[in-house]
This record gives sequence, structure tokens and C-alpha cells, in this order.
Amino acid sequence: MDISKIKVATKAQTPKRLGRGSGSGWGKTSGRGNKGGGSRSGKVLPYVGFMGGNIPYARKLPKRGFNSQDPVIYQIVNLNSIEIKLKTAATVDPAALEKAGLIKHAAKPVKILGKIHKDFTVKAIFTADVFSAGAIKAIEKAGGKTEVRKAA
Repeated sequence: MDISKIKVATKAQTPKRLGRGSGSGWGKTSGRGNKGGGSRSGKVLPYVGFMGGNIPYARKLPKRGFNSQDPVIYQIVNLNSIEIKLKTAATVDPAALEKAGLIKHAAKPVKILGKIHKDFTVKAIFTADVFSAGAIKAIEKAGGKTEVRKAA
């Protein structure tokens, strides 16, 4: 092995030499076609959903219903999970639910749902922003009370 015989590694394929005359096969428009955004310098790829100048699907579909600009998003807790985590609690409020790991933020709205596998047995005072009808029925059947939290 002689140091003079070492060659620099070259690319396997040489790049296309665009715009070098009609004999090269890549002359005149250089593979960009005639006119339009794709032929211009600084071309930008169209946005997601672009349909070649046709009306996009998002604009074709009819608008239905009502979407609130300021929706109230509740943290949902089922009675089943309350019974598992807070069986001996005297009061079940957002702070206790947060401490038990059932909700993330005590300050945000909480809704208690009546999903249970068997009879609900926790006798406590429940405080939340909203209760489902099934939850109220199950809590009162167990001997507990429901209180709606005042909006801050």
C-alpha cells in the first residue's frame, strides 16, 4: 500500500447538471416543466390538503352544529375509582381527589359520574362542580350528600 495510490472516495452517482443545453437532456426548463409555482425559484411546497388549485375538502364539507369558542372541560371521576381510592374518607372534594391522584388540578372543574360495578358504599360529603343523575342517586343511596362547588 502506497500513500500516493490512495484515492478520495467519490459519490456513486454524479449529480444532474441542469440547464446545460438541449443536448444534455436537462436543458431549457431543466426538468421543472413550463410555468407555474414549481418552475419558479424559491418554490414552496403547498400546504397539507392542497388539491392542485381545486377547492380543498375542508372547504367542501358542510359546517354542522355548534363549537364553543370557550368550552368548559371537566375532569371526570367515576364513583368506582372513588370507592377504590377513598373508601374511608369523610369528605370527597377536589383537593382530596387530587391528593388521591384521580384528577390533575383541584382548581379546574370536576364532574362525578355514577359508573360503579357493584353497590356504592362510601358514606361521605361529596363536593364537585357537576354530578350525573346516576351519581347523585348512588351517593344518596349509600347515605352520603352531594354539594355543588361554587364557581370562583
